[in-house]
Amino acid sequence: MSGRLQDKVALVLGAGSVGPGWGNGKAAAVMFAREGASVACVDINRAAADETAGLIRAEGGKAVSLAADVTRSADIAAVVAGTRKEFGRIDILDNNVGIAEVGGVVEVSEETWDRVMAVNLKSAFLAMKHVIPLMEAQGSGSIINISSIAALRYTGVPYATYYASKAALSHLTRTTAVQYAPKKIRVNAILPGLMETPMVEKAAGLAQSYAGGNVEEMWKVRARQVPMGFGGNAWDVAHAAVYLASDESRYVTGIELVVDGGITLKYS
Repeated sequence: MSGRLQDKVALVLGAGSVGPGWGNGKAAAVMFAREGASVACVDINRAAADETAGLIRAEGGKAVSLAADVTRSADIAAVVAGTRKEFGRIDILDNNVGIAEVGGVVEVSEETWDRVMAVNLKSAFLAMKHVIPLMEAQGSGSIINISSIAALRYTGVPYATYYASKAALSHLTRTTAVQYAPKKIRVNAILPGLMETPMVEKAAGLAQSYAGGNVEEMWKVRARQVPMGFGGNAWDVAHAAVYLASDESRYVTGIELVVDGGITLKYS
């Protein structure tokens, strides 16, 4: 790799994977390390965080694994402190945590609404709340929030909580970007499209909504929707994250970087 993130420190929330394969956070953490960053890998599942950190160290990179419930302020504060203790600073914050629960406003329970909002939106709020003061003291930083094309469009699946939480995350990204631009803290969002990741595979109701519960058929149905003819993967998101984390994007803030094979240009 070219060392685009040499000597930087990245905090990746959701750096584990919910199953075999590569999730967006896991791929981003490994890609950051390959580009020279030291990486704090955080996940609610400590074993998953350990796996990602182990992959980085096996390639000669620097990584530490930490466990946290990112909906809890105390947990976020602890991983920020742990990252700072281990590496001295935080240059990159990558908010990768997210869940999807099927159900429109009539079907979804209040408990599910609250849970999805906490995981998808509150987590990013808390992470930025605790990391931004450190970035202010350093004089710079890059924050990357993983939103979704669901923030822009109805994607064919009735999941009101996902649409609402991701739309809110995108707007929180834009407004925070404006507020902290004078401090040289950049805040951007990546909006993945129809990706083939463990989270999508295991999300309750998605395979049922697309293909009667058949995961392999779901991938085919989703791929047919995409103008480019195939679903994306976690590495597509990771490459975008490296750009936004690097100094190459020093004049880029408040954007929604859509990574979707063109589907939002024609959605059907």
